[in-house]
Amino acid sequence: MFETRVLSGMRPTGALHLGHYHGVLKNWVKLQAEYPCLYFVADWHALTTDYATPGDITASAHDMVVDWLASGVDPNQATLFVQSLVPEHAELHLLLSMMAPLGWLERVPTYKDQQQKLGDKDLTTYGFLGYPLLQAADILIYRARYVPVGEDQVPHVEFTREVARRFNHLYGREAGFEDRAKGAVKKMGSKKARLFNELRTNFLESGDTDALNRARALLEEQQNQPRGDRERLYGWLEGSGRRILVEPEALLTEASKMPGLDGQKMSKSYGNAIGLRESPELVTKKIRTMPTDPARVKRTDPGNPQHCPVWALHHVYSDEARREWVQKGCTTAGIGCLECKQPVIDGVLAELAPIRERAQVYLDDPTLVKSVLADGCDKARKLATETMRDVREAMGLDYG
Repeated sequence: MFETRVLSGMRPTGALHLGHYHGVLKNWVKLQAEYPCLYFVADWHALTTDYATPGDITASAHDMVVDWLASGVDPNQATLFVQSLVPEHAELHLLLSMMAPLGWLERVPTYKDQQQKLGDKDLTTYGFLGYPLLQAADILIYRARYVPVGEDQVPHVEFTREVARRFNHLYGREAGFEDRAKGAVKKMGSKKARLFNELRTNFLESGDTDALNRARALLEEQQNQPRGDRERLYGWLEGSGRRILVEPEALLTEASKMPGLDGQKMSKSYGNAIGLRESPELVTKKIRTMPTDPARVKRTDPGNPQHCPVWALHHVYSDEARREWVQKGCTTAGIGCLECKQPVIDGVLAELAPIRERAQVYLDDPTLVKSVLADGCDKARKLATETMRDVREAMGLDYG
C-alpha cells in the first residue's frame, strides 16, 4: 500500500565510496526490510547543474547501481529504476509547474546557496530553479509516505508537502465529495464506520493526533475499497477534499560518520575518498599515507588523537577498548602512527571484501544490472501510471 512507501534517489556519480555506504546505502538496506522501497537513479537531476558537461551518464549510472547491489540493496526487496526511463516524472513535473508559485521555488534554501557554491557554472536556468519541483514530482508520483533525508534536506520534503497540499486543495474538490465520502464510510461496515467517525471528530475538533493515526490505521485495512474511495476517506478524515497526492514525511537519517582521509567530509572532489571497489593494496596505501597529528614529527613524540584524522576513523572501525589503546599509545608515544593505522586498515578491508566480491558478479555480467533496472522501471512505471491517471482526471485532462 502506498501509505508506507519509501522513496530515495541518487545522482549518477559513478562508482561510490565509503561515505556513500555509511551515509546512505546501509540505511537503504535497513529500510528495504521494513518498508516497500523505491530507489532511483536521478539522472535528470544530474543535468540541472551539469547540463553543459553531462559526461557519460549511462556508464556512471551503471557503476553506481553495481555498488548499490554490492552493498546489499536487494532488487527482490526494493524497486530499483532510472528516473528518465519513467517519463511520467516529467509529465507530473510539468503539470505541477502550472500551479507552483514562483516564490516557493526562489525561497528553497539550497537555491542561492548552490548558486554561490557552484559559481563557476551558469545556473540561471529554469531547470536549476525548478529542480525542487522535479524532486517533488519524483516523490509524489509514487505517493511515497517517507523520504529518508538528512536535516539539511528537510526543507525539500516540506516543499513537497506544500505542493501536494496545494494540488489537493485545487483539484480534490470534486462535485458531491461529501456525499461520496460518507458513502465510502458506510462501506466500511457499521462498527468500523462508527469508530472511524468518532476518531475523525476527535481529530478535527481537538487536533487529537492519536485519533488521526488510529483512523489512518483503520483505513489501511480497507484493501477491498476502490482506490478512489480510499482517497476520499483520507481527505474526509483530514478535513480536506479528495486526497490525490500524498503529503510525504521526512524520515531523518543520521549524518554519515565516515570522514575522508584528510578529516573533511569524504568526497571524490576533495580527493580524500576510499572507493567501495578499490583494491586492498590501494586502500592500505591510502590509509598508511594519511596525515596525522603534526606534533608527532618523530616516533618518540607524543601526540593528541583529537588532532589526527585517523582518530575519526577509529570511531567507525574500533571498539571502546581499541580506542583506549589508541588514546593511551598516542599521548605517551607508546605506539607509532603506522601501528595506530593498522586496525583501521584491517577494519576497512574486512568491510570492503564482501562488497568487492558481490560487485564482481555484476562486473562479469553487465546484463544483470540492465535486467534489474528494466524490471524496476516496469514496476515503477505501473505505479506512476496509476497516479497520473488520477492526476489527469482531477485536472480535467481525462480524454478516455
